[in-house]
Amino acid sequence: MPPQIAAIQRELRAQALDGWLFYDFHHRDPIASRVLGLEQGSLATRRWFYLIPARGVPRKLVHRIESHALDALPGTALVYAGLDELQRNLSRLLARSKKVAMQYSPRNAIPYVSMVDAGTVEMVRARGCQVVTSADLVQRFEACWSAEQYRTHLDAGQVIDRVAQQAFLQAAQAVRAKSTLTEYDLQQWILAEFRAASLTTDEPPIVAVGRHTGDPHYEPRAAGSSRIRAGDLLLLDIWGKRDRPDSVYYDITWVGYLGAKIPEKYAKIFAVVGEARDRAVAFVQHSLAAGRVIQVWQVDRAAREVIRKAGYAKYFVHRTGHNIGQEVHGNGANMDGLETHDSRTVLPQTCFSVEPGIYFPEFGVRSELNVYIDGADARVTGPVQTGILPLLA
Repeated sequence: MPPQIAAIQRELRAQALDGWLFYDFHHRDPIASRVLGLEQGSLATRRWFYLIPARGVPRKLVHRIESHALDALPGTALVYAGLDELQRNLSRLLARSKKVAMQYSPRNAIPYVSMVDAGTVEMVRARGCQVVTSADLVQRFEACWSAEQYRTHLDAGQVIDRVAQQAFLQAAQAVRAKSTLTEYDLQQWILAEFRAASLTTDEPPIVAVGRHTGDPHYEPRAAGSSRIRAGDLLLLDIWGKRDRPDSVYYDITWVGYLGAKIPEKYAKIFAVVGEARDRAVAFVQHSLAAGRVIQVWQVDRAAREVIRKAGYAKYFVHRTGHNIGQEVHGNGANMDGLETHDSRTVLPQTCFSVEPGIYFPEFGVRSELNVYIDGADARVTGPVQTGILPLLA
């Protein structure tokens, strides 16, 4: 049995599950492809199922005209053509299974793993099989990094940290020269630097000034983005990864001010955000050092409590952080007690962002860094911003 499947079977037995049932159609579940090591972009115009049982040999169910779809995987195969044959053979596939995990999340509580449609879940349940979420399995077998992936994270981080500081310099030079530089222009400059350094990103970075900094997911456009001017607060949220297979993301947010001295109203809010960020990181570090198991909603609470006590609770409108992997919003645990109540635990060899923010209609402040878990050590993988940068000082 391949090592990955043997490891999955050990985990299934530990969780008292009869199997992990993978399902895909038109590549709707990238998690299945990555966990199983299937080629991206292969033909998938018909449904397939792959069951890894807690014990024994895996089993496949594939369509007759795509009968080779799972040839790369071990196990015995059943085939189907019509719907009746699919349902009969699905019953055979699940014959000894009473409880299986699928990429499903009750009430879509963890949308990053909710890949299987409701109808397919109903079809499995109709075979007398209980379906539970695979969220913990996905985190263990899809969100944990290899040593090489950790190196790609650090490599990307070196480039992104440099590009972020140079982007602030570009903004300062434009303001000093009284030349026109818009949010979109600076965003496109960052993307050009990415291409030159062989970095890639699923979405372009956030470059925001003025009231746009109060929009956590502001997207500058070619038409209508703001010019960067003296006296502006400038927020950069930049994420990227090495442009090669299996690389993982690095994701940061820094804030600068186009002036020589930071206004008190900005400095005050950054101080609260920075304390919330640092409190969350310290909570993880101290808990792991003491041998305590952390449920990730607790990390969110540690940061949110700082902002609540400062009187800004209603202005912190998103979770404290997200898992980071081959996608910038990865499939592991999110530091979330607001949008969901994520009760998954912090696992070794996983990485997540810590990025509290406070957002008003006229401006917003966010500070983001990345934390990698290495055994009992939780390390911040890049520089930590300690105050808003005075870009014209």
